[in-house]
Amino acid sequence: MPRILTTVVGSYPIPDWLVANPSEQALLDATRVVISTQEQAGVDVVCDGELYRFDINHPETNGMIEYFVRPMDGITQRFSFDDLIAYRSSSGMKFRIRPPGTVIGPIGHGGLDLPLACARASALATHTFKFTVTGPHMLAKTLINKHYRDTPELAHAIADALAAQVRHLDADIVQIDEANLPGHADEWRWAASAMNRVLDAVKGKAAVHLCFGNYGGQTIQKGSWDQLINYLNELHADHVVLECAHRPAEELQAFKGLNPAIGFGLGVVDIKATDIESADAVARAIERAEKVLGAGRVRYIHPDCGFWMLKRSIADAKMRALSLGRDRFEGLTH
Repeated sequence: MPRILTTVVGSYPIPDWLVANPSEQALLDATRVVISTQEQAGVDVVCDGELYRFDINHPETNGMIEYFVRPMDGITQRFSFDDLIAYRSSSGMKFRIRPPGTVIGPIGHGGLDLPLACARASALATHTFKFTVTGPHMLAKTLINKHYRDTPELAHAIADALAAQVRHLDADIVQIDEANLPGHADEWRWAASAMNRVLDAVKGKAAVHLCFGNYGGQTIQKGSWDQLINYLNELHADHVVLECAHRPAEELQAFKGLNPAIGFGLGVVDIKATDIESADAVARAIERAEKVLGAGRVRYIHPDCGFWMLKRSIADAKMRALSLGRDRFEGLTH
């Protein structure tokens, strides 16, 4: 086995034929195609492409919000006009037009059924399988809160509902995604506390993905990795999956402070660019990281974020670059 494993962050471009003729069978067929495409590209740890949660009415966040909160108890999709105006003026919600819901009572998992989505996809994979879940910090930040004392209390309630689902997931790796925290690093303490409630429920390996936003291929969060090292070190995670390819090269220095017990996942493919990385470019990115952080520190390489807004041909070529670049770095072939 290679020392460094290739993986994806989660999402994959939605096949046109699934959008045109959606059905449960078509979704299963599309998931089979996505997983097989990853395996043929040489991806060691595959994902379902997050097709199960895609909502054509909310393409701006690829279903990563609505799918989780709308079925939950205590959340309604009703809100006043004043609520809507206040929501749009919020500095943290520039990437949303409307809220996914209003919290009016105690949070419960309601009709959410992550174990079924996970089981269907994992049955199709022959490589190590990863299942992804949106984290409690981001979900709490997108909702209008009319029940809990504050956002941290809401986030912990959401974390408990997610944990109740996560402990039933039969996946080799469960990855929790937090795309809002990098722009709000001062919230790291309560964000880590809520996150750990979910991570502690994972039966296999627990991973956390963070990025600085992927809104139509644009960065929407300001900040830097050095502001998040305390958060990363607080996590009860096997490894982290981080955006690095689109970030300044000098930011790698920040990860010298990352707890060595936490595996480092290095983003080597820029999903905000449509040109295809070469094997040499990927190998050089790994080499640069290990020169800064030490030999053997990189455990995973991956894209910076999900592929959902790219053309399938571009996403597929970028996945092949992961495997070729890893092999080039480790001297396995090519």
